[in-house]
Amino acid sequence: MSDVPFRNPGWAGNTGEFDLTEEQVRGTDFVGERPPEGGHPAAAGTYPYQRVERDPDAPLFEGPYKERFEKILTRYPTKQAALLPALAMAQELRGHLSPETMNEVADLLELSPAYVRGVATFYTMYNKRPVGRYLVQVCTNISCNLCGADDVLEAFLRYTDTELGETSEDGNFTVIEAECLAACGFPTCVQINERYFENVTAGDVPRIVERLKAELEG
Repeated sequence: MSDVPFRNPGWAGNTGEFDLTEEQVRGTDFVGERPPEGGHPAAAGTYPYQRVERDPDAPLFEGPYKERFEKILTRYPTKQAALLPALAMAQELRGHLSPETMNEVADLLELSPAYVRGVATFYTMYNKRPVGRYLVQVCTNISCNLCGADDVLEAFLRYTDTELGETSEDGNFTVIEAECLAACGFPTCVQINERYFENVTAGDVPRIVERLKAELEG
């Protein structure tokens, strides 16, 4: 029988002789701060879609965000093809895609509001209503479910003092189920904004929630 433990002791890939920090695994110490103007055009459309701080009344798109929007347009043969990254940037700024936001994106890309609404409502990564500063998505699909996802979900609801799909009174947390987060080898997987947490157990949840609260205070 192998001596390798069943449960990965660290982040995905951090096994065996490796001793990597979380920053090294996530690449954040390499990427650093991502400029709002998008940096190189090839990367302008690939930014995280959910930030902690957002402004529902932020303009679309001005200043450096207009520069990034124009870079995104250069990567596609038509404006219609740039719809997904444009919606992602709108959500980055405002936190969710209201009907008014979808209409503004439609105007910018010269598309019908109905078309933009149909695309935005098809994808679950776009929030159609306001969510907390941290959007906690717990995978409850088969691999994670077999490894305790229901207990993890219940723990997040308990320690954030929320109901499923509702936002906590302080506006910090919204906890939802995710159909699959493509990390079946490291169940239970939890996505919090743009970060993945793998091998999460119910016992890990208090530490994760306290860490998030500390980040807000820091």
